Amino acid sequence: MRRVILILMLCVSLFTTVNGQDIHFSQFMNSPLLTNPANTGFIPDADYRLGANYRNQWASIPVPYKTYSVFGDAQLFRNKFETGWMGIGALLLRDVAGSGNLTSTKGYVSIAYHQELGLSSLLSAGFNVGFANKKVDPASLHFGDQYVWNGKFFEASVPTADNFSASTATYLDLQAGINYAYFPTDKAYINAGFSVLHINTPKETFFVNSDNQIPRRYTAFLNGSFKMSENVILNPNAYASFQAKSREIVAGANAHYNLSGDGEKQLIGGLYYRVGDAAIAMAGFQLKTTQITFTYDATVSSLRSYNGSRGAAELSIIKHGFYNEYFGNKRQSLCPAFGN
Repeated sequence: MRRVILILMLCVSLFTTVNGQDIHFSQFMNSPLLTNPANTGFIPDADYRLGANYRNQWASIPVPYKTYSVFGDAQLFRNKFETGWMGIGALLLRDVAGSGNLTSTKGYVSIAYHQELGLSSLLSAGFNVGFANKKVDPASLHFGDQYVWNGKFFEASVPTADNFSASTATYLDLQAGINYAYFPTDKAYINAGFSVLHINTPKETFFVNSDNQIPRRYTAFLNGSFKMSENVILNPNAYASFQAKSREIVAGANAHYNLSGDGEKQLIGGLYYRVGDAAIAMAGFQLKTTQITFTYDATVSSLRSYNGSRGAAELSIIKHGFYNEYFGNKRQSLCPAFGN
């Protein structure tokens, strides 16, 4: 019975997804271009970065939700602008959800400009543009009007009245955002940002006579980095996103522990909480310019009675670097760092 109820709840979730629910990661701080286009080229401790994210949600059910992303961004024209620079980047997302194989594929290119305000703050603005494609397998889906009582149980034995006009939908998607960073000393750094996703409210539907549009999504975040000692850097993070009647609020912190005097080996641990949904534990390791972090969402909502608190597992890999690190002219980091 529990599995039946869980599947019904997930069917409701799938229906919501068909009508425009967005891809998300618990490690929002490690998916910068998805969180805010103004993060493009906003890399406080490097000149470029490459990253990948993987999320496996509700693995305890027969058909889990799987989300993948890869991204890259870089700083340009630091030698052309005296107190600013440009950022360019690209992001590719793919999500496969539910027994209907609802598949989302999205690709974006983004650009941003970053302007220093004095010696201790920075203002950034950026936007991205891309194309999104969603497809579904209607033959794998069953709807409420298909179920008929056969004397023992309900079975899907009649055609549905929900007519699909197409099994795929493609549309243009636009996003924009701003960031502000404040770094008064080499031991403290604060960053706040706000973005609007789906500015053009694109149409997305598989059904006949439907004019479903994706509502705008408003996202705000606040990050910090504080050097507590020569061996500990604390990074508190908060994130809030609102879309139509849905919301996601996540807050917590992670810490980097210096395992070597120069900071080339770091141990990462943290804890976050998604309001009304999950407790999120983080563990990771950084070796030189490559960081690997793993998080696990433990369900704390009423859904835990059906999925045994098994929520989602997520993996992030990020590599960053400097263009001129081999020429002895590496730019100083804007945020706290070990070995400084």
